[in-house]
This record gives sequence, structure tokens and C-alpha cells, in this order.
Amino acid sequence: MDEVIDKAFEKAKETVTKCSTEYGLFASGGKSGYKGVWSRDSFITFLGASLIKGKERELYKETFKKSLVILGNKQSKKGQVPNAVYNFDKKNPTVDYLSIDSSLWFVIGHYIYKKRYNDNSLFKKYDGNIKRALSWLAYQDVGETMMLGQLPTTDWQDAFPHKYGYTINTQALYYYVLSLVSKKEARKLKSSVNEIDDIKLWNGKYYWPYRWKNHGKYKERGDWFDSLGNLLAIVFDLADKKKAEKILNYIKRNKIDMPYPLKAIYPPIKKGTKHWRDYYLDCNAREPNHYLNGGIWPFIGGFYILALIKIKRFKEAERELKKLAEANIHGNFFPEWINPINKRTHGIYQAWSAGMYILAYESLKGERVLV
Repeated sequence: MDEVIDKAFEKAKETVTKCSTEYGLFASGGKSGYKGVWSRDSFITFLGASLIKGKERELYKETFKKSLVILGNKQSKKGQVPNAVYNFDKKNPTVDYLSIDSSLWFVIGHYIYKKRYNDNSLFKKYDGNIKRALSWLAYQDVGETMMLGQLPTTDWQDAFPHKYGYTINTQALYYYVLSLVSKKEARKLKSSVNEIDDIKLWNGKYYWPYRWKNHGKYKERGDWFDSLGNLLAIVFDLADKKKAEKILNYIKRNKIDMPYPLKAIYPPIKKGTKHWRDYYLDCNAREPNHYLNGGIWPFIGGFYILALIKIKRFKEAERELKKLAEANIHGNFFPEWINPINKRTHGIYQAWSAGMYILAYESLKGERVLV
């Protein structure tokens, strides 16, 4: 591959190594990093990092295991897996819940660990935790449709934008989880998301970010483009090939992949528009093209490349991988997000930016999505 692409691959491994600790995988490395174990950050990272066969393999396996163990040990009695565990310098670390996708990623993490390392010992040991997480998730199906309902800001977009009810991000993750444990239930969820008029998220061009109840001509529904949710739907097969083509064409047509892949939402939400909430003023997303409000998130760029590989757009995937490599090494190494206007990088040594780069790199080499 290209020299820049290969250089970024080596830096990605260095980044994951910096984030590997005695407690598990920290969300980012360096002095000002996120010093805690987040479920989604850990297991998104290890989708890619667990593919490494070199000298880092044993370190990554042990760190992966520690993340699963600390989150499993802090699981609530009801079965909810923590969003994060942090403040390890204190006698009793802080355990933070308030998240629906942490339980989903925990289950996915256990399946990935078992598969990648051909080791089912941890899966067996934490079988009860996995079943309790699945039970807790099942009780979030408030409409008995197989679709999980959620409160606002309870997934990776934990401050912005305001979405609730049935979100595409959560349904795509749940579909993948169900495809691992119950094909029949997975088929029912797929039908609900794609076909049933009163609740479906597919709008003919892409998946709406969320919807809830209908009130005659008034709908509780968002209409911006949620990049991660739509890409997860492609990568995890919730979307068929025709829908995948439409989603990827929408991204290209609206330059959501420019200058680097990929903007978190499109278009940005501006003050005074219908999706604006005043509490956004107290978070980093208050400005358009900033943070979650249309900023570029390299880890989502990794999922974009996987989606292109999924429908065999290999040349386009290679071009996007080179752009993603440049995004990850042109400023701060493996930033959390990038301003699409001035290309300024924010954050450094972000584990999931590195892990998803590794997954995209290895998947393109093999011309198949390695999940």
C-alpha cells in the first residue's frame, strides 16, 4: 500500500499500546487522555487491534481481557453494563451507567475476543454476565417490536444531538448482537427497522437518526444524517446492498467524506433551527462543524471504509483509507475529532481512532470486512 497508509498503520499500533494499561484499555493515551475504561471505546478499538499478529498481540489480548473483566465485574444487578469505569487512583473507582450501547458493545466484545483469540474461557466464565446484559437489553423493547427504545444522550453522542426512542445507531448494534444469539429475533428487528411504516427508520435515502411516536401530521423524528448509525447498518447487514448503495451515494453527493472521512452528522444543527436545543450551548457541539456537530471523527471514517469494502468499492476504499491516514497523522496523532473547515485536530492518541484504522487497513488488504 501507499507509504502514508503504512506509516499510519504503525502509528495506530503505537497508539493502542499507549492506551493499554493495567486496568484495561483507556479511551486515549498521553498526559491529558481519557483515563478510564469505556465499553464502546474499548470494544470498537479491539475490533481492529485484536487482528494484530506481531509483538503487540499478547499485550492487546491481555488488555482486551482486562476491559471485559472490569466492565463485567461492575455490571449492575439488573444487567446493565457500565458506560465507563474511571478514577482508578481512588479506593473505589467511579462507575458510570446512563448508556444503552455499552451493554451492546460488551456482548459484541465477548464474541470478538472468543473468535479472534480462539479462546472461549472468558466467554464461559462471564456467560451469566452476557445473559444478564441480553436480558437488560430485551427489557428496553418497550414497543414489543424488537426495537430498543432509549432516553436522550444515552449512546456515544452523549451530549448532542437530542435523539430518543428508536435510534439507528442502537438498532444496528442490536441487530448484530441478535444475529449472534437469535437469528429469528434478528429477522424481526430487520423487518421493523426497514418495513413497518409506523416505526421504520428507512426513509428511501438513508436511515433517520431516530423516531418515536406519531401524532397525526406531527412526528417525533430527526431528519439529519447520522453517519455512524447508517454505516453500522451497512457493516452489520441491517441494510441490504441496494440501501447500502443509496447511503454511500448520499455521503459522496453531500461531501460528508470531505476533507477527511467522516463528519459525524450532516448537515450541522444551527441555533434557531427545529432540532436545536439551548442546552447545546453548554457543550462542545454548540458551533457548527465543531465536535459532534458536523466535526470529522476518524473512528467513523474507519466504518466508512468498511462499508465501501462491503459493497466491493475497493478503489474508492483505498482512496478513503489514504485520506483517513492523512487525517490521523497530519496533526495530533490519531485525534478524537477534526474541524472540517480548518483541519485542526482535537485530542491525541484516541484508541478507537487507531483501532478502526487497523480494522480498515486489514480489511482492505483482504478485500473483505473482518468482523
